[in-house]
Amino acid sequence: MQKKIETVKTLLDAIPFIKKFNKEIVVIKYGGSAQESPLLKEKFAEDILLMYLVGIKPVIVHGGGPKITEMLDALKIESKFIEGQRVTSKEVMRIAEMILSGEINKEIVSLLNSHGAKAIGISGKDAHFITAKPKDFSRWGLTGNITNVKAEVISNLIHEKFIPVIAPVAASEELGHPGYNINADLCASYVAKAIGANKIIFLTDTAGVLDKNKNLLSTLTKADVEALKADGTIHGGMVPKVDACLEAIEGGVEKAHIIDGRLEHSMLLELFTSEGIGTEIIH
Repeated sequence: MQKKIETVKTLLDAIPFIKKFNKEIVVIKYGGSAQESPLLKEKFAEDILLMYLVGIKPVIVHGGGPKITEMLDALKIESKFIEGQRVTSKEVMRIAEMILSGEINKEIVSLLNSHGAKAIGISGKDAHFITAKPKDFSRWGLTGNITNVKAEVISNLIHEKFIPVIAPVAASEELGHPGYNINADLCASYVAKAIGANKIIFLTDTAGVLDKNKNLLSTLTKADVEALKADGTIHGGMVPKVDACLEAIEGGVEKAHIIDGRLEHSMLLELFTSEGIGTEIIH
């Protein structure tokens, strides 16, 4: 009986947060172990369904770098990276789009729908809702920077009670162009800004942003982030994550969260408990 009472208390503790985020849009960047582990995939689907059922409007943007590299290796096509970003030739673009818009996107959509959600998969090429230009064609080829997001495309899907699942592939204004491979973190930020999201959550393979002693930093401002980048505390793969967070909050998103996607139900712990579990970046 005590265990049942504790379960009820947990539900009651979540009520203020459920009230607060009801009808709010939350963008989730889905990647890392959470996207690879069969168990964590199931937990992710359960979390999204619960958020959806209590009135939150989730929008998912996913990555897929490891699977793209795996396919390129199988086809004996070399993977090249400059400053952590993939160099995208026309040949690599074909594979990237096949993996992102095909295999990964449809797997996530199917998983959510099998749990009772109402998910729909799209890429930036659909309705040309994300357009881009080359980041630097001479260096990165068809790796792009987003120039525009048509918010109404996602807003219409949300209005129709869909959970949009977005592959980070963008269209070009140029006729017959193969499109652009977009960094999924930045894609999530641009989408969050455009659709007026309340929050953006990045699922990663770390506890959050750590100080030099590996302690979790629970709340950071833009000034804190810039100082930590300057002194080397934030480095490597965390730099594009925090840059994407700053991009979002400077665009009007209230809070950005970097959380550990390796933990079961990490999104619910971050959203529905007062302590949270990761790093929140605020104005």
